[in-house]
Amino acid sequence: MAMTRQQVAEIKFEEKKTWKRRVMDYLEITAAAFLYSVAVSLFLDPNALAPGGVTGIAIILNRLTGLETGTWVLVINIPIIAVGTWKFGLRFILSTMYCTALTSGFINLLSPFGPVTTDPFLAAVAGGALMAMGIGLVFKAGATTGGTDILIKLLRLKFPHLKTGALFMITDASIVAVSAFVFQNLNVALYAGLVVVINSVLLDVVLYGRDGAKLIFIISDRHEAITGRLLEDLDIGVTYISGEGAYSGKDKKVIMCVMKKQISPQAETIVREEDPGAFIIVTSATEIFGEGYKSIYSEKL
Repeated sequence: MAMTRQQVAEIKFEEKKTWKRRVMDYLEITAAAFLYSVAVSLFLDPNALAPGGVTGIAIILNRLTGLETGTWVLVINIPIIAVGTWKFGLRFILSTMYCTALTSGFINLLSPFGPVTTDPFLAAVAGGALMAMGIGLVFKAGATTGGTDILIKLLRLKFPHLKTGALFMITDASIVAVSAFVFQNLNVALYAGLVVVINSVLLDVVLYGRDGAKLIFIISDRHEAITGRLLEDLDIGVTYISGEGAYSGKDKKVIMCVMKKQISPQAETIVREEDPGAFIIVTSATEIFGEGYKSIYSEKL
């Protein structure tokens, strides 16, 4: 059946948006690869800090063979990218190959300008932070920097409840341990471990945002008064859960609400003011989907 002019126009508009999005993705990947390379070339590599992953292996091999770190990054990544091709599709692999080649080139290009600092602590902090920003931006653009990033994405498919940063920490710790033996310097390895910790923590912030929240359960006979003030004063969603006192046998209305961390003290104050004898359970919620937070359709990274 022939399409109308409006339908043709809508298809062309969607195609234009798709290409625009791809261009923006590759610009983002380029910026991220540069950030990552700055971390390696100007902070980590000159101070012999091997922060795990392919980059850590490349830094170790650079000291053992003399071949440039960026070149080793490319060589090690080739077979790993080949393995990832069947799972993630051509578009993912092309963007990953682009990012890997760019990162390798940037690392070699920037190496003569390092180190920015010879203080291993400052190098670990700055390098870890820049690496986290670079990896996070690459992941958001739908690619990886190659290497263990691909392995992490495979693990995330099988274990989606595990955070990306935590998986990086586990895989990187073993490489940091190896660096202690290769460099015969425990202090250097400990600073490399600090890079892994900083990278892990900040990576989760970059990927998931600071949407950590407080989940509060309130058991009170004055549930209506507390709920009214939570809705009016804090403008947050409140849900009742039906409960029953095990000892008294009385029906209970349990108030459940989730809120951003910064307003949870106000909620606790409201409860204390309305019912000093209320029973309150406060716990952390690391990811929140829904109105006011992330979309439930957001891709899990």
